[in-house]
Amino acid sequence: MGCAACFPALGSLGAAIGLGFLVQYEGMLIRYLLPLFAMIALLANVFAGFRHRHWGRMALGVTGPVLVLAAALLMVSFGWPTEWLLYPGLALMFVVAIWDLLAPPSKWRRASA
Repeated sequence: MGCAACFPALGSLGAAIGLGFLVQYEGMLIRYLLPLFAMIALLANVFAGFRHRHWGRMALGVTGPVLVLAAALLMVSFGWPTEWLLYPGLALMFVVAIWDLLAPPSKWRRASA
């Protein structure tokens, strides 16, 4: 909700419900929290991949956070526009998370075995 420049409709909705004060923290959200959450997702996907031994699923789960971390690194270090990395990474993280909710690896493995 703090990134009104990236998502104007979401920023307008956030301001309408009283979250406009988050705009002052936009830099912190992009610079620190987004990479932190991407790193947590990366570690969780690697752990789950080794635990369940679904290598294709792990590769998809790891690709999203790696794209987000690369985008954050390029954005902070060089100031490059990184929408071409950030948005596909976020979308892939979202899709893999929904996939994990709808078909958890342990249930999927039992059904295919």
